[in-house]
Amino acid sequence: MYILVINAGSSSLKYQLFDMPSDKPLCTGLIERIGTSEAFIKHNILTTEPALTIERRGAMADHTAGLQQILHLLLDAEIGLIHSVDEIRAVGHRVVHGGERFASATLITPAVKETIKALFPLAPLHNPINYQCIEIAENTFPNARQIAVFDTAFHQTMPEHAFRYAIPESLYAEDGIRVYGFHGTSHKYVSEKATEWIGKPDAKLISIHLGNGCSITAVHAGKSIDTSMGFSPLAGLVMGTRSGDVDPAIIFHLISTGYSPDEVNNLLNKQSGMQGLTGLSDMRDIRKSLEAGNRAAALALAIYAYRIRKYIGAYAAVLNGLDALIFTAGVGENDTAMREQVCTGLDFLAIHLDSEKNSAPSASLREVNRSESAVKILVIPTNEELEIANQSYAVLSAE
Repeated sequence: MYILVINAGSSSLKYQLFDMPSDKPLCTGLIERIGTSEAFIKHNILTTEPALTIERRGAMADHTAGLQQILHLLLDAEIGLIHSVDEIRAVGHRVVHGGERFASATLITPAVKETIKALFPLAPLHNPINYQCIEIAENTFPNARQIAVFDTAFHQTMPEHAFRYAIPESLYAEDGIRVYGFHGTSHKYVSEKATEWIGKPDAKLISIHLGNGCSITAVHAGKSIDTSMGFSPLAGLVMGTRSGDVDPAIIFHLISTGYSPDEVNNLLNKQSGMQGLTGLSDMRDIRKSLEAGNRAAALALAIYAYRIRKYIGAYAAVLNGLDALIFTAGVGENDTAMREQVCTGLDFLAIHLDSEKNSAPSASLREVNRSESAVKILVIPTNEELEIANQSYAVLSAE
């Protein structure tokens, strides 16, 4: 059963093709910097020995153009893996916001699409893109089942005292204003891997997902009990273009000084975070700027790491202990300096990073803590696509 997984981020698109129930993909791919003249696609065909990698660079206007490139590669006469779009049985989509309605993967119907669309204001960088990719996939693979896997679903286990805001009851009861949390597919995947690694079913974990979007989640016995993103993906850690936590009064101050609500929304979602602090949103570019002696880059990285440490302290208190700290996603897995900056000064929590282990390159799950560290520090490559494929396969199998 061929299942194509589409994982669209705000400026990226990851994809994998699976022949389920095998957990080994036939191909994987990543498109980065969508919407720029420096877009990059890396397509890996894993059915050959050795694996075949195709890389292309150039302008890519939007996610539609990205999906068209993926389809072209899948159908290519020489290197393609399918001969017809009808060979794809299902397309599994990452959808960021599912509100309170969706606590698990679901078949996409017109009603489901309308709910996703209604949630655009709560995830303005993602839900519109997710919706767009669903519509493109419906037209491209007309005989495939379309399945949505929601980032918010994993966090539906949070207790009410964690997901409620201290605002009038009616705003929750009637308008659904509460903490939803995001990156749930990633946090679920890596926390399960960490639990297996540790061999402790009731493990107390802090999962740190650091990419263009960033979030941190407290996990106990496999369940999310608190998370940094809130009503929307804007809250919490400092991100590529999103501010993370700010005093709400700043919004009113900006409006009173002439900003429109839409301008403030755009400012906090697309012009803030590392972009606002440095003029750059990609951590690799910020590292280069730091090497060139840019003070703004040094300050931005300090703010970024400091915010993460604050949440680690808070969640260690929420969990009443800690077995492991997990770093995952693009920055979490690859930025050794950021991992060291985050873990420095956490001795009171028995978190001790091993610099040599931390700097050793590896694409596998690994410990980077010193042997005397009571808390394990794990680097776990996330695989949201496999998690989405597994959940999509479960939905189809249940029919």
